[in-house]
Amino acid sequence: MFKRILIANRGEIAVRVIRACQELGIEAVAIYSDADKNALHVQLADLTYRVGPADAAESYLNKEAVLEAAIKTKSEAIHPGYGFLSEDADFADMVTKAGIVWIGPLAETLRLVGDKDAARAAIAPSGIPMSKGSAPLENNEMALKAAAEVGYPVILKPVSGGGGKGMFVAYTEEDLKNILQLVDLKKVVHYFEHYIEHSRHIEAQILADNYGTVLFLGERECSLQRRNQKLLEESPSIALTEEMRLEIGRLAIKAAKSVHYSNAGTVEFLLDLANNEFYFMEINPRIQVEHAITEAVTGVDIVRRQIQIADGEPLGLMQKNIKIRGHAIECRINAEDPDNNFLPSPGLITFMHEPSGPRVRFDSGVTTGLTIEPWYDSLIAKVIVHGRTRGDAIKIMERALSEFRIEGVKTTIALHQKILEDSYFRTGNIDTQFIKRRITYYENEPKKLKLKDKLDLAASINASMYYA
Repeated sequence: MFKRILIANRGEIAVRVIRACQELGIEAVAIYSDADKNALHVQLADLTYRVGPADAAESYLNKEAVLEAAIKTKSEAIHPGYGFLSEDADFADMVTKAGIVWIGPLAETLRLVGDKDAARAAIAPSGIPMSKGSAPLENNEMALKAAAEVGYPVILKPVSGGGGKGMFVAYTEEDLKNILQLVDLKKVVHYFEHYIEHSRHIEAQILADNYGTVLFLGERECSLQRRNQKLLEESPSIALTEEMRLEIGRLAIKAAKSVHYSNAGTVEFLLDLANNEFYFMEINPRIQVEHAITEAVTGVDIVRRQIQIADGEPLGLMQKNIKIRGHAIECRINAEDPDNNFLPSPGLITFMHEPSGPRVRFDSGVTTGLTIEPWYDSLIAKVIVHGRTRGDAIKIMERALSEFRIEGVKTTIALHQKILEDSYFRTGNIDTQFIKRRITYYENEPKKLKLKDKLDLAASINASMYYA
């Protein structure tokens, strides 16, 4: 087993990986920017290394600096977490060429699945259902013609990227013309998919070792989204029968084998509620934010398994060993003001009481006295609960959120409480349009803040917040 692993990330996922390393008897190395020198992941690590100033482009996204940190600390492997460099094939190549193990899929796999058009082309021969799509779009004229061929409504997606960012839905040609005034197709390559409006977003968690074994760890319901950003996730999905679960597992394993996948990953599907058919969307080649609910219902520690797979260990499990027990829900709590167009709310956390008790898990990268920085993602914590049934899990989550106390920043706790008390949610009558249709107040277009605006906002809360 590795003796020392560098975590090329920050926040709650860095804390999560540090804990897995330490449980395996592995020294964990934390990297940090100037803004994060007192961060929780830095406090918990065995070794630390500064990689640059607060700006992520000069620190956490600085490939040379992160690789230098691994070399200088004599780390044997790098775990990238999610976001930042986790899907950067060039960085994965740099790491392996330096003689360090990359804890994730091979660089060539990252390149393939990172290009959505190439991924669809690679998986299509296997017969996995896909919604009708277009080739990469070269100009506005081509886009208008392709949209008509695919059929309205269409969703315009960047070929590279993820996390629901940079997507636009057009119901008519007029909609599309307006969108094309905002999108430069020559600068960022996009393509179309037919937009399935009445659908559920279902993702399948997979684990694959280096010896050809691919396991399906059940599905996650990710339909609760605001502007394509996930808010709340569940496992399992109550929309699926056991036969449908077997089918999505079969499709996910087939997709993974089509691209010679290894390590942990997620195969994402849309479930068309008109015909109960699954349509392939993409493969996310990394640990997901919502991995904890799968860990809760399967008992499989996915992060540990990532490390063990990278170290050359076989999975040592068969599909029949994977059992889904109970129901898990995760709420993502962000430092945002949902009553003010979700404006970021960076600042010093003057008080925080974490929810706890039976069947509650709390994953966070901050605590009282630390700062939500304006430079990075606004995620404060993930609250994960595990109940015997879905109704049980909802009750536990309501109790947990009522216990969660945080002062100094605005949060999205109230939004999650509104979701949990909604009668449609409680009966499982949800789809990807749930927030738009049921909690319309929160669908207002957020005000776009530049970095300077975020800094000014943070300074007004605590003038010495960054380097205290």
